Amino acid sequence: MRRCCPALCISSSSRGAARPAAIAPLLLPAAAAAVSRPPPLLVLLLLQRRPAPPAPAPPPHKMAAGGSGGGPGGLSSSGPQPPPPPPGNGAAAAAAACTNGAPSSPPGLTYNQCGAANPAAGGGGGAGGPAAAAAAAGGAGGAGGPGGALQREPVYNWQATKPTVQERFAFLFNNEVLSDVHFLVGKGRGSQRIPAHRFVLAVGSAVFDAMFNGGMATTSTEIELPDVEPAAFLALLKFLYSDEVQIGPETVMTTLYTAKKYAVPALEAHCVEFLKKNLRADNAFMLLTQARLFDEPQLASLCLENIDKNTSDAINAEGFTDIDLDTLVAVLERDTLGIREVRLFNAVVRWSEAECQRQQLQVIPENKRKVLGKALSLIRFPLMTIEEFAAGPAQSGILTDREVVSLFLHFTVNPKPRVEFIDRPRCCLRGKECSISRFQQVLSKQKDICSWVWIIRIHTWANGLPSKYTDHPHGQ
Repeated sequence: MRRCCPALCISSSSRGAARPAAIAPLLLPAAAAAVSRPPPLLVLLLLQRRPAPPAPAPPPHKMAAGGSGGGPGGLSSSGPQPPPPPPGNGAAAAAAACTNGAPSSPPGLTYNQCGAANPAAGGGGGAGGPAAAAAAAGGAGGAGGPGGALQREPVYNWQATKPTVQERFAFLFNNEVLSDVHFLVGKGRGSQRIPAHRFVLAVGSAVFDAMFNGGMATTSTEIELPDVEPAAFLALLKFLYSDEVQIGPETVMTTLYTAKKYAVPALEAHCVEFLKKNLRADNAFMLLTQARLFDEPQLASLCLENIDKNTSDAINAEGFTDIDLDTLVAVLERDTLGIREVRLFNAVVRWSEAECQRQQLQVIPENKRKVLGKALSLIRFPLMTIEEFAAGPAQSGILTDREVVSLFLHFTVNPKPRVEFIDRPRCCLRGKECSISRFQQVLSKQKDICSWVWIIRIHTWANGLPSKYTDHPHGQ
């Protein structure tokens, strides 16, 4: 019986005989190869996975950087090339196939025998990832290989694509590149974390300069700004980085506030100019309130002039009931409002009802008078006709009985008693004084006079007022 041997065929009869000395050197390597040969089943599996044996390769550990090899980032290894992993094995099979006999790697990069550099952190963002390899190779590495899709545009060379200083600073706007401070802007879920650069902010704003470089400069890298809207803060940064103005009807007021807070007068001027161009009768009162709040006298003056020209449209706008009491007083003090006093009184009553709701007060005449305060005395009731006064203010409940009686007497008798309300006529913008005939119907209709006198007498008796003004000859 004969046994198979990789090198020789040896008969069974010579098993116990001594081998010749010339054959012994040949038997030793053959025996070692026979011991190390894998089982036949494993050979079949490897043959299925490896359709062709690998080509001989030069000695390992020879790498080329910056070439056009198959590895990502231009780094390649010269070790033998193992077969591709079978479908479904995933990264584990690939790693197992490429680490068998791999040479040692320098810190930060792990090299395999597949001709590619493995990221140290398992992704493209590590120090040994494709992006880092591409940066080390000067951007000349090949794009081929399995890792080519993970390559990113190198950020180290962005300066070359921005020929001017303005473009380079505009590139840094809202960009993490070279940023050394972050702002947490806004409240709650609407807040944003915005990167910035201390040098750029300090150059454009004295407030930021004091914040970062003053005697009490902050050393924190994150600064909270809960009172600033993110859109307004981004508009401020956009202006500081690139001189571009990004404001709209929805953000102009918050941007104006942010520019005021951080002392950027150039952006303030742009906001005010935007408001001037968009000033209309329906938003005049709202802009007037904001102009007074932000101390913009020029804008406030333009708003008042618009209200004088379009008083009726302005007081009928929705924004009229949202103004504050000081703004209402400033409007009622003007002598140039182009509207009848009774219509102005009705608008003031509408404002008082809205103010009661804001203060969570019951909407009753007593509370209306309370919230009006000084504004009530600025209504010029003597400029109304007696019919207008009797149909409106006299029955509103806002005026006291004494005030109603004194105003009725002012309308009907001579000499006229002194009243607590202004009787100076309002003048329109055309320079003509509004003429009001107070006694035209009183002199022509004696019966109406008698009726008003009896009303005055009733109020007089009810309130215990002196009756010297009620002794009118037509009332007998």
